[in-house]
Amino acid sequence: MSRILIFSLAYYPKYVGGAEVAIKEITDRISPSEIEFDMVTLNGGNEPAFEKVGNISVYRIFKKVGTIQKFLYPFVAFIKGVKLHKTNKYDLVWSMMASYGGYAGFLFKKKNKSVPFILSIQEGDHFGRRKGLKFLFKSIFKNADRVQVISKFLEDWSREMGAKCPITVVPNAVDFNFFSQRKSEGELADLKNKLGKNQGDIFLISTSRLVPKNAFGDVINAMQYLPINVKFLILGQGYLEKILKDRVAKLHLNDRVKFLGFVPHAEMPQYLHVSDIFVRPSITEGFGNSYIEAMAARLPAIATPVGGIVDFLKDGETGLLCEVRNPRSIAQKVEKLIKDKESRDYIIRNAEQMVKEKYDWKKIAGEMKRFFT
Repeated sequence: MSRILIFSLAYYPKYVGGAEVAIKEITDRISPSEIEFDMVTLNGGNEPAFEKVGNISVYRIFKKVGTIQKFLYPFVAFIKGVKLHKTNKYDLVWSMMASYGGYAGFLFKKKNKSVPFILSIQEGDHFGRRKGLKFLFKSIFKNADRVQVISKFLEDWSREMGAKCPITVVPNAVDFNFFSQRKSEGELADLKNKLGKNQGDIFLISTSRLVPKNAFGDVINAMQYLPINVKFLILGQGYLEKILKDRVAKLHLNDRVKFLGFVPHAEMPQYLHVSDIFVRPSITEGFGNSYIEAMAARLPAIATPVGGIVDFLKDGETGLLCEVRNPRSIAQKVEKLIKDKESRDYIIRNAEQMVKEKYDWKKIAGEMKRFFT
Protein backbone atom coordinates (compact mmCIF):
# COMPACT_ATOMS: atom_id res chain seq x y z
CA MET A 1 0.00 0.00 0.00
CA SER A 2 1.20 3.54 -0.78
CA ARG A 3 0.20 6.95 0.55
CA ILE A 4 -0.32 10.11 -1.50
CA LEU A 5 -0.54 13.72 -0.35
CA ILE A 6 -2.79 15.95 -2.48
CA PHE A 7 -2.46 19.73 -2.67
CA SER A 8 -5.68 21.31 -3.99
CA LEU A 9 -6.73 24.91 -3.42
CA ALA A 10 -10.43 23.98 -3.26
CA TYR A 11 -12.48 20.88 -2.53
CA TYR A 12 -15.85 19.51 -1.50
CA PRO A 13 -18.38 20.28 -0.21
CA LYS A 14 -18.49 23.99 -1.07
CA TYR A 15 -16.22 24.36 -4.08
CA VAL A 16 -16.89 21.82 -6.80
CA GLY A 17 -15.57 22.30 -10.33
CA GLY A 18 -14.09 19.94 -12.90
CA ALA A 19 -10.82 19.51 -10.99
CA GLU A 20 -12.54 18.74 -7.69
CA VAL A 21 -14.93 16.28 -9.34
CA ALA A 22 -11.96 14.55 -10.98
CA ILE A 23 -10.12 14.12 -7.68
CA LYS A 24 -13.15 12.64 -5.93
CA GLU A 25 -14.26 10.37 -8.78
CA ILE A 26 -10.73 8.98 -9.17
CA THR A 27 -9.96 8.47 -5.48
CA ASP A 28 -13.39 6.97 -4.75
CA ARG A 29 -12.60 4.22 -7.27
CA ILE A 30 -9.20 3.30 -5.85
CA SER A 31 -9.30 0.98 -2.85
CA PRO A 32 -7.72 2.30 0.39
CA SER A 33 -5.97 -1.06 0.60
CA GLU A 34 -4.00 0.00 -2.49
CA ILE A 35 -3.55 3.76 -1.98
CA GLU A 36 -4.39 6.04 0.95
CA PHE A 37 -5.01 9.71 0.15
CA ASP A 38 -4.55 12.80 2.32
CA MET A 39 -5.31 16.34 1.16
CA VAL A 40 -4.44 19.85 2.29
CA THR A 41 -6.97 22.43 1.05
CA LEU A 42 -8.58 25.74 1.99
CA ASN A 43 -11.55 25.94 4.31
CA GLY A 44 -14.63 27.04 2.40
CA GLY A 45 -16.01 28.56 5.60
CA ASN A 46 -17.41 26.88 8.72
CA GLU A 47 -16.04 23.50 7.67
CA PRO A 48 -14.17 21.14 10.02
CA ALA A 49 -10.39 21.39 10.08
CA PHE A 50 -10.33 17.64 9.41
CA GLU A 51 -12.84 15.19 7.97
CA LYS A 52 -13.04 12.16 5.73
CA VAL A 53 -14.54 12.92 2.32
CA GLY A 54 -14.90 9.69 0.37
CA ASN A 55 -11.50 7.99 0.39
CA ILE A 56 -9.58 11.19 1.25
CA SER A 57 -8.52 12.43 4.68
CA VAL A 58 -9.05 16.17 4.21
CA TYR A 59 -7.06 18.72 6.23
CA ARG A 60 -8.32 22.31 5.89
CA ILE A 61 -6.28 25.42 6.62
CA PHE A 62 -7.58 28.90 7.55
CA LYS A 63 -11.20 29.54 8.50
CA LYS A 64 -12.38 31.39 5.40
CA VAL A 65 -11.47 31.98 1.77
CA GLY A 66 -10.26 35.32 0.44
CA THR A 67 -7.52 36.76 -1.74
CA ILE A 68 -5.02 36.76 1.13
CA GLN A 69 -5.76 33.15 2.04
CA LYS A 70 -5.35 32.06 -1.59
CA PHE A 71 -1.92 33.67 -1.89
CA LEU A 72 -0.81 32.30 1.46
CA TYR A 73 -2.12 28.82 0.67
CA PRO A 74 1.05 27.45 -1.04
CA PHE A 75 3.23 28.33 1.95
CA VAL A 76 0.86 27.28 4.74
CA ALA A 77 -0.13 24.11 2.85
CA PHE A 78 3.55 23.27 2.34
CA ILE A 79 4.22 23.63 6.10
CA LYS A 80 1.17 21.48 6.90
CA GLY A 81 2.30 18.88 4.36
CA VAL A 82 5.80 18.70 5.86
CA LYS A 83 4.29 18.09 9.31
CA LEU A 84 2.00 15.37 7.98
CA HIS A 85 4.90 13.76 6.12
CA LYS A 86 6.79 13.22 9.38
CA THR A 87 4.01 10.88 10.50
CA ASN A 88 2.54 9.54 7.26
CA LYS A 89 5.67 9.14 5.11
CA TYR A 90 4.20 9.94 1.71
CA ASP A 91 5.25 7.97 -1.35
CA LEU A 92 4.02 10.64 -3.74
CA VAL A 93 2.83 14.26 -3.80
CA TRP A 94 0.02 15.12 -6.21
CA SER A 95 -0.75 18.77 -6.97
CA MET A 96 -3.95 19.76 -8.71
CA MET A 97 -3.34 22.69 -11.06
CA ALA A 98 -0.06 24.50 -11.60
CA SER A 99 -1.00 27.59 -9.64
CA TYR A 100 -1.51 27.51 -5.87
CA GLY A 101 -1.60 23.72 -5.42
CA GLY A 102 1.29 23.34 -7.83
CA TYR A 103 3.49 25.78 -5.95
CA ALA A 104 2.77 23.99 -2.65
CA GLY A 105 3.90 20.75 -4.33
CA PHE A 106 7.00 22.48 -5.71
CA LEU A 107 7.98 23.71 -2.23
CA PHE A 108 7.39 20.23 -0.78
CA LYS A 109 9.59 18.71 -3.51
CA LYS A 110 12.40 21.15 -2.70
CA LYS A 111 12.23 20.06 0.95
CA ASN A 112 11.78 16.33 0.28
CA LYS A 113 13.69 15.58 -2.92
CA SER A 114 13.18 11.81 -2.71
CA VAL A 115 9.36 12.09 -2.86
CA PRO A 116 8.10 12.15 -6.49
CA PHE A 117 6.11 15.26 -7.41
CA ILE A 118 3.17 14.75 -9.80
CA LEU A 119 1.38 17.69 -11.36
CA SER A 120 -2.15 17.51 -12.80
CA ILE A 121 -3.12 20.21 -15.28
CA GLN A 122 -6.79 20.95 -15.82
CA GLU A 123 -6.35 24.49 -17.13
CA GLY A 124 -3.82 27.33 -17.06
CA ASP A 125 -4.49 29.68 -14.16
CA HIS A 126 -4.08 33.45 -13.87
CA PHE A 127 -1.38 32.83 -11.25
CA GLY A 128 1.02 31.93 -14.04
CA ARG A 129 0.11 34.91 -16.19
CA ARG A 130 1.11 37.52 -13.62
CA LYS A 131 4.38 38.91 -14.89
CA GLY A 132 6.04 38.97 -11.48
CA LEU A 133 5.17 35.30 -10.88
CA LYS A 134 5.98 33.87 -14.31
CA PHE A 135 9.35 32.46 -13.27
CA LEU A 136 7.76 30.77 -10.22
CA PHE A 137 5.02 29.33 -12.42
CA LYS A 138 7.53 27.81 -14.83
CA SER A 139 9.60 26.41 -11.98
CA ILE A 140 6.61 24.27 -10.98
CA PHE A 141 6.65 22.55 -14.37
CA LYS A 142 10.43 22.25 -14.48
CA ASN A 143 10.55 20.49 -11.11
CA ALA A 144 7.68 18.05 -11.65
CA ASP A 145 8.66 14.39 -11.98
CA ARG A 146 5.55 13.59 -14.02
CA VAL A 147 2.72 15.65 -15.47
CA GLN A 148 -0.83 14.48 -16.17
CA VAL A 149 -2.99 16.59 -18.47
CA ILE A 150 -6.59 16.24 -19.60
CA SER A 151 -6.09 17.19 -23.26
CA LYS A 152 -3.53 17.30 -26.05
CA PHE A 153 -3.78 21.10 -25.95
CA LEU A 154 -2.60 21.11 -22.31
CA GLU A 155 0.19 18.66 -23.13
CA ASP A 156 1.61 21.15 -25.63
CA TRP A 157 1.07 24.03 -23.22
CA SER A 158 2.91 22.19 -20.43
CA ARG A 159 5.91 21.79 -22.73
CA GLU A 160 5.80 25.52 -23.43
CA MET A 161 5.81 26.16 -19.68
CA GLY A 162 9.06 24.22 -19.31
CA ALA A 163 8.07 20.64 -18.42
CA LYS A 164 10.92 18.25 -19.25
CA CYS A 165 9.43 15.19 -17.58
CA PRO A 166 7.07 12.55 -19.07
CA ILE A 167 3.59 13.94 -19.79
CA THR A 168 0.55 11.66 -19.89
CA VAL A 169 -2.86 12.58 -21.30
CA VAL A 170 -5.65 11.21 -19.08
CA PRO A 171 -8.92 13.08 -19.72
CA ASN A 172 -11.68 13.82 -17.27
CA ALA A 173 -14.84 11.75 -17.46
CA VAL A 174 -18.49 11.74 -16.44
CA ASP A 175 -20.76 9.67 -14.24
CA PHE A 176 -22.85 8.53 -17.20
CA ASN A 177 -25.65 6.92 -15.19
CA PHE A 178 -25.98 10.00 -12.99
CA PHE A 179 -26.38 12.39 -15.92
CA SER A 180 -28.41 10.11 -18.18
CA GLN A 181 -30.97 8.93 -15.62
CA ARG A 182 -34.09 11.08 -15.86
CA LYS A 183 -36.48 12.01 -13.09
CA SER A 184 -40.19 11.22 -13.51
CA GLU A 185 -42.14 13.18 -16.11
CA GLY A 186 -44.09 14.77 -13.26
CA GLU A 187 -40.95 16.06 -11.57
CA LEU A 188 -39.58 17.38 -14.86
CA ALA A 189 -42.92 19.05 -15.61
CA ASP A 190 -42.77 20.79 -12.22
CA LEU A 191 -39.30 22.14 -13.01
CA LYS A 192 -40.44 23.32 -16.44
CA ASN A 193 -43.31 25.20 -14.79
CA LYS A 194 -40.93 26.71 -12.24
CA LEU A 195 -38.66 27.91 -15.05
CA GLY A 196 -41.57 29.19 -17.13
CA LYS A 197 -41.09 26.83 -20.06
CA ASN A 198 -44.16 27.06 -22.28
CA GLN A 199 -45.15 24.69 -25.05
CA GLY A 200 -42.95 25.38 -28.06
CA ASP A 201 -40.15 27.02 -26.03
CA ILE A 202 -36.55 26.03 -26.75
CA PHE A 203 -34.20 26.19 -23.77
CA LEU A 204 -30.50 26.81 -24.31
CA ILE A 205 -28.43 26.02 -21.22
CA SER A 206 -24.90 26.62 -20.00
CA THR A 207 -23.32 25.55 -16.73
CA SER A 208 -20.16 27.25 -15.55
CA ARG A 209 -18.56 30.21 -13.81
CA LEU A 210 -19.49 33.67 -15.07
CA VAL A 211 -15.99 34.61 -16.18
CA PRO A 212 -14.68 35.99 -19.50
CA LYS A 213 -13.33 32.71 -20.88
CA ASN A 214 -16.79 31.11 -20.92
CA ALA A 215 -18.21 33.88 -23.18
CA PHE A 216 -21.73 34.03 -21.77
CA GLY A 217 -22.00 37.52 -23.21
CA ASP A 218 -21.68 36.10 -26.73
CA VAL A 219 -24.66 33.79 -26.16
CA ILE A 220 -26.67 36.70 -24.75
CA ASN A 221 -25.83 38.77 -27.84
CA ALA A 222 -26.81 35.80 -30.04
CA MET A 223 -30.31 35.83 -28.54
CA GLN A 224 -31.07 38.96 -30.62
CA TYR A 225 -30.89 36.85 -33.77
CA LEU A 226 -33.07 34.00 -32.52
CA PRO A 227 -36.87 33.62 -32.32
CA ILE A 228 -38.56 34.79 -29.10
CA ASN A 229 -39.41 31.21 -28.12
CA VAL A 230 -35.68 30.53 -27.64
CA LYS A 231 -34.63 31.16 -24.03
CA PHE A 232 -31.31 30.84 -22.21
CA LEU A 233 -30.68 29.30 -18.77
CA ILE A 234 -27.43 30.31 -17.05
CA LEU A 235 -26.36 28.07 -14.15
CA GLY A 236 -23.40 29.46 -12.25
CA GLN A 237 -21.94 32.40 -10.39
CA GLY A 238 -19.07 34.77 -11.05
CA TYR A 239 -17.85 38.34 -10.98
CA LEU A 240 -19.32 39.11 -14.43
CA GLU A 241 -22.89 38.55 -13.23
CA LYS A 242 -23.85 42.23 -12.92
CA ILE A 243 -22.27 43.11 -16.29
CA LEU A 244 -24.14 40.26 -17.97
CA LYS A 245 -27.43 41.20 -16.32
CA ASP A 246 -26.98 44.81 -17.45
CA ARG A 247 -26.40 43.55 -20.99
CA VAL A 248 -29.60 41.47 -20.83
CA ALA A 249 -31.58 44.50 -19.66
CA LYS A 250 -30.11 46.73 -22.38
CA LEU A 251 -31.15 44.22 -25.05
CA HIS A 252 -34.63 43.82 -23.48
CA LEU A 253 -34.07 40.10 -22.95
CA ASN A 254 -35.14 39.84 -19.30
CA ASP A 255 -37.99 37.47 -20.21
CA ARG A 256 -35.68 35.22 -22.23
CA VAL A 257 -32.46 34.97 -20.20
CA LYS A 258 -32.65 33.46 -16.72
CA PHE A 259 -29.79 33.65 -14.21
CA LEU A 260 -30.30 30.68 -11.89
CA GLY A 261 -27.15 31.19 -9.80
CA PHE A 262 -25.44 28.32 -8.03
CA VAL A 263 -27.07 24.94 -8.64
CA PRO A 264 -25.63 21.97 -6.70
CA HIS A 265 -23.91 19.39 -8.85
CA ALA A 266 -26.40 16.79 -7.64
CA GLU A 267 -29.28 18.79 -9.17
CA MET A 268 -27.59 19.56 -12.47
CA PRO A 269 -29.00 16.63 -14.53
CA GLN A 270 -32.63 17.66 -14.15
CA TYR A 271 -31.88 21.13 -15.52
CA LEU A 272 -30.16 19.55 -18.50
CA HIS A 273 -33.12 17.22 -19.03
CA VAL A 274 -35.63 20.09 -19.30
CA SER A 275 -33.37 21.90 -21.76
CA ASP A 276 -32.82 21.40 -25.48
CA ILE A 277 -29.33 22.60 -26.46
CA PHE A 278 -26.10 23.08 -24.49
CA VAL A 279 -24.15 26.18 -25.56
CA ARG A 280 -20.77 27.42 -24.33
CA PRO A 281 -18.68 29.33 -26.88
CA SER A 282 -15.49 29.33 -24.79
CA ILE A 283 -12.54 31.54 -25.63
CA THR A 284 -10.19 28.99 -24.07
CA GLU A 285 -10.79 25.57 -22.52
CA GLY A 286 -8.52 23.00 -20.91
CA PHE A 287 -11.03 20.22 -21.54
CA GLY A 288 -14.65 21.04 -20.73
CA ASN A 289 -16.41 18.57 -18.43
CA SER A 290 -19.71 20.42 -18.84
CA TYR A 291 -19.88 19.43 -22.50
CA ILE A 292 -19.59 15.70 -21.90
CA GLU A 293 -22.04 15.95 -18.98
CA ALA A 294 -24.54 17.51 -21.39
CA MET A 295 -23.81 14.80 -23.96
CA ALA A 296 -24.50 12.12 -21.34
CA ALA A 297 -27.83 13.88 -20.68
CA ARG A 298 -28.57 13.58 -24.44
CA LEU A 299 -28.25 17.27 -25.24
CA PRO A 300 -26.55 18.40 -28.45
CA ALA A 301 -23.66 20.75 -27.70
CA ILE A 302 -22.47 23.90 -29.45
CA ALA A 303 -18.87 24.88 -28.73
CA THR A 304 -15.84 26.63 -30.19
CA PRO A 305 -12.78 24.84 -31.67
CA VAL A 306 -10.43 25.89 -28.87
CA GLY A 307 -8.18 24.06 -26.39
CA GLY A 308 -9.19 20.56 -25.37
CA ILE A 309 -12.70 20.78 -26.86
CA VAL A 310 -11.46 19.46 -30.21
CA ASP A 311 -10.38 16.22 -28.51
CA PHE A 312 -14.02 15.13 -28.21
CA LEU A 313 -16.27 17.45 -30.21
CA LYS A 314 -16.17 16.75 -33.94
CA ASP A 315 -18.22 19.21 -35.97
CA GLY A 316 -21.39 17.62 -37.31
CA GLU A 317 -20.66 14.31 -35.59
CA THR A 318 -20.59 14.79 -31.79
CA GLY A 319 -21.63 18.44 -31.72
CA LEU A 320 -21.52 21.68 -33.67
CA LEU A 321 -18.65 24.17 -33.74
CA CYS A 322 -19.29 27.90 -33.91
CA GLU A 323 -16.82 30.71 -34.45
CA VAL A 324 -15.06 32.32 -31.47
CA ARG A 325 -16.55 35.66 -30.38
CA ASN A 326 -19.25 35.52 -33.07
CA PRO A 327 -22.85 35.73 -31.78
CA ARG A 328 -24.29 35.37 -35.30
CA SER A 329 -22.39 32.10 -35.73
CA ILE A 330 -23.84 30.85 -32.42
CA ALA A 331 -27.36 31.75 -33.55
CA GLN A 332 -26.86 29.95 -36.87
CA LYS A 333 -25.81 26.74 -35.09
CA VAL A 334 -28.78 26.96 -32.71
CA GLU A 335 -31.16 27.35 -35.66
CA LYS A 336 -29.61 24.36 -37.43
CA LEU A 337 -30.26 22.13 -34.40
CA ILE A 338 -33.82 23.43 -34.11
CA LYS A 339 -34.69 22.97 -37.78
CA ASP A 340 -32.66 19.88 -38.73
CA LYS A 341 -34.02 17.08 -36.52
CA GLU A 342 -32.14 14.39 -38.45
CA SER A 343 -28.75 16.04 -37.81
CA ARG A 344 -29.67 16.75 -34.21
CA ASP A 345 -30.60 13.12 -33.52
CA TYR A 346 -27.44 11.91 -35.29
CA ILE A 347 -25.24 14.17 -33.13
CA ILE A 348 -27.00 13.10 -29.92
CA ARG A 349 -26.52 9.38 -30.69
CA ASN A 350 -22.85 9.77 -31.62
CA ALA A 351 -22.01 11.92 -28.61
CA GLU A 352 -23.81 9.61 -26.18
CA GLN A 353 -21.95 6.56 -27.53
CA MET A 354 -18.60 8.38 -27.41
CA VAL A 355 -19.09 9.36 -23.77
CA LYS A 356 -20.01 5.78 -22.83
CA GLU A 357 -16.94 4.35 -24.52
CA LYS A 358 -14.22 6.92 -23.79
CA TYR A 359 -15.18 9.05 -20.80
CA ASP A 360 -16.13 6.63 -18.05
CA TRP A 361 -14.72 7.36 -14.56
CA LYS A 362 -13.97 3.69 -13.86
CA LYS A 363 -11.74 3.57 -16.94
CA ILE A 364 -10.09 6.91 -16.10
CA ALA A 365 -9.50 5.90 -12.46
CA GLY A 366 -7.71 2.78 -13.68
CA GLU A 367 -5.46 4.89 -15.90
CA MET A 368 -4.68 7.26 -13.03
CA LYS A 369 -3.87 4.37 -10.69
CA ARG A 370 -1.30 3.14 -13.20
CA PHE A 371 -0.02 6.70 -13.53
CA PHE A 372 0.52 6.93 -9.75
CA THR A 373 2.54 3.71 -9.71
